[in-house]
Amino acid sequence: MLSRIIKIAWRSVGVVTFSSAFCLAQNPAPTLPPVLDVHVHAMDESFPSPGGICPNTAKFLASDPDTKEAPFGWSPEECTPRLYASAKGQYIKDVVAEMERLNVTAVVFGDPKSVQKWRDAAPDRVIPGTSFSDGVGPGQRVPLDELRKDFTTGGFKVMGEIGLQYEGISPSDPSVDAYFALAEQLDIPVAIHMGTGGSGRANVASPKFRGSMGNPLLLEELLARHPKLRVQVMHAGYPMMDNMLTLLQANSHVYVDVAGLIWSYPIKEVNRYIQRLVEAGFEDRVMFGTDQLEWPKLMAYSISIIQNADYLTPEEKRDVLYNNAARFLRLPPAPTR
Repeated sequence: MLSRIIKIAWRSVGVVTFSSAFCLAQNPAPTLPPVLDVHVHAMDESFPSPGGICPNTAKFLASDPDTKEAPFGWSPEECTPRLYASAKGQYIKDVVAEMERLNVTAVVFGDPKSVQKWRDAAPDRVIPGTSFSDGVGPGQRVPLDELRKDFTTGGFKVMGEIGLQYEGISPSDPSVDAYFALAEQLDIPVAIHMGTGGSGRANVASPKFRGSMGNPLLLEELLARHPKLRVQVMHAGYPMMDNMLTLLQANSHVYVDVAGLIWSYPIKEVNRYIQRLVEAGFEDRVMFGTDQLEWPKLMAYSISIIQNADYLTPEEKRDVLYNNAARFLRLPPAPTR
């Protein structure tokens, strides 16, 4: 995976390399401009895989149903450096240390108890988010009144991650509309998984997942019913670019994040997708995110992708890394020096 980065991104783009981003990360946080990561998961632990992983895999491999199929389809590759999981009991501590070094504030999604652990570990760097899915079982829902309390008295700021695509359900399905009505009523932005998923093995690991339910245009009926709703399309609706642009053109309350997409696809494809969003006129609605899980150094690595993007001006990089998300979340602008 990372060999792809070395061949394409590192040789062709000379703004800030992955290694220099790591060097910058060793400096005290105040020396770095702030970053908003709008897509982090409230995991307690990461689960080591032998030899670590290489981001930006070059390909997704075919598999044979007559054999034991791995849950992920990424091709095994040689790369330097690799991303490694944390030692047992150290994951939250390690990611918070990265957030401090990189001057990152993150929207952290999960059930309220899990998110509270992150709030306790980094109270000044965590924006809490939770959703209406109750556990991992499909179709299990948090009672509406309970979710209302999370947002009115529990301090939660974003409704997400909403992973209806993994249940094979459209975000405009009437069965979940009461939750979106609540978000509109309370003026809470919603973060909805749309597009990419399954890591090349959705048919194996997530049998209810439907790529068709990630079509950004499925949000149209939801937005028509709730015209004041602020929507974060997670993963930028990848790879359905034309439909994503259609939705953005028609709905000015819709933003996208590049989380997950930014590190789990070939780097040339990642840059092509982000570049088209920007060049189509939607630079002010592209938000940085990692889909942070498993590997603490994923945050620094993902930031380096934006820093290395030669198709973005310095001002556009700051917009993607901070300003757009600050506007979407109604946070104060970054301090000027």
